[in-house]
Amino acid sequence: MPQGRENFKVSGSEGQIVRALGGIASATLLSRLLGFVRDMIVARAFGAGPITDAFFVAFRIPNILRRLLAEGALSTAMIPVFTEYASTRERPDLLRMLRAVLGLALLALTVTTVLGMLGAPYILRVIAPGFASDPSQAALTVFLTRVMFPYLQLVGLAAMATGVLNSQGRFFAGAIGPAVLNVGMIGAVLLLARHLESPILSLAIGVLVGGIGQLLVQIPSLSACGLLVAPSCELRHPAIARITRLLLPAVFGLAAVQVMVFFNTLLASLLPLGSISYLYYADRVMEFPLGVFGIALASASLPVMSRQAAARDHGALAGTLTFALRLALYVSVPATLGLVMLRTPIVRVLFERGRFGPTETAATAEALAWYAIGLAAFAGSRIAAQAFYALGEAGTAVKWGIVSVVANVAAATAMMGPLGHAGLAGASSIGAYVNLLALLVVARRRLGRLGGRTLVSTACRTALASLPLVGSCWLALALWPARPSLPLDVAWLAVTIVVSGGLFGVASVALGLSERTVLLRLYSRRERGGIGEA
Repeated sequence: MPQGRENFKVSGSEGQIVRALGGIASATLLSRLLGFVRDMIVARAFGAGPITDAFFVAFRIPNILRRLLAEGALSTAMIPVFTEYASTRERPDLLRMLRAVLGLALLALTVTTVLGMLGAPYILRVIAPGFASDPSQAALTVFLTRVMFPYLQLVGLAAMATGVLNSQGRFFAGAIGPAVLNVGMIGAVLLLARHLESPILSLAIGVLVGGIGQLLVQIPSLSACGLLVAPSCELRHPAIARITRLLLPAVFGLAAVQVMVFFNTLLASLLPLGSISYLYYADRVMEFPLGVFGIALASASLPVMSRQAAARDHGALAGTLTFALRLALYVSVPATLGLVMLRTPIVRVLFERGRFGPTETAATAEALAWYAIGLAAFAGSRIAAQAFYALGEAGTAVKWGIVSVVANVAAATAMMGPLGHAGLAGASSIGAYVNLLALLVVARRRLGRLGGRTLVSTACRTALASLPLVGSCWLALALWPARPSLPLDVAWLAVTIVVSGGLFGVASVALGLSERTVLLRLYSRRERGGIGEA
């Protein structure tokens, strides 16, 4: 075996992660592709300016609460408890617990939705004070916020269903939900925008339609598992207290990331018009590899880590964490380099049409480069946090999440002056790296050895394997047609990505990067039943 080559054996638990990753990644890929279609339609119809800034701020308010109270904290707190009940309790006890938790979730989401609609003007003053100078923009933002706030209740119930299904080893129905949301938004813009006095309202209506779809699409799977139940008012069920103990620190832990988003939005509202939209479109591009692989990998890891934590097998949990981080590095490093080098043609192909012109392309591409630098940290910190949620120690992530927020605030304050909105993107990346490193240090103390040398080796050899990719992108940019049409731009970009990815794959084989072999099993039918035996 060549020097540096590693035999990356896959255990049964890690095999479960890889199989689950296939379903989540495919559903997420569809969602991201539809998301790009949605953003292209939005960019063409509305461009990047005060109207889109108003929508993105309005959507961010319920969307962040969704991540804190629904898709993030609620599902994260539920999975360990639900997994234990499913493993150690009788079926009637499991259903009773589920009905009690559903009743509490409905109550909490309804109260939050009502308070959010009533307090929309005050929330706006906190997260986008720059809008106060334009009363019409502020009024539009408040109106759109109130229209979209019921989305929190819909997606909260959908997120709870996702947590239940994930605990049962069913991942696809929950993962396909965001694709349904994108379909709702696309359809609303195409069908309603021209008929409304305020066309941007069509996007808000599409969000509500998509939220209904995210919930409905999971009902057949819940019914098939026998877990489609009615809520109860048993607010003193012992599982609720356990979930609450996990939920509260999980909210604060996830809030660390969302505080970064809030702070960057606040600062961006003080920059020239369009800055919020530039950051949004750049984030959408960066979210493609992050969502398809990084977040999907984190979602696939949590049920496995929860079972290992319940069995108090910390050695296995540490191995699972290292396994997931290695896969994340293998994808994140070449994706970062590709995004940085091809940032301008990527943004041009995706968004430059209609009211989105070359100026908007250049500004968005600048932000994309800074976001891409943090891709490995965004993915890695999400994965590392799952270990603490599985252990029921979400509070540990809170302390270091606060440190990462402080790092983001300091970096944003220092970088927004010379770099503008791009400095805010760079500050997000810095905060993510601080968060990842802190979580890994604590995990090392809590779980024992994590294979740090192996992680460093994977990162270095993946970077080395990415050099042909860098050369291919550089050559493509040097030879890019001076005045390409959209079809030629699309073809040139597609060929560049395929060739560059192929060169990275060849280099991975030459350097013995066994992570490549593991990922190829996602698409190998022959491995359908025996991946754990590798």
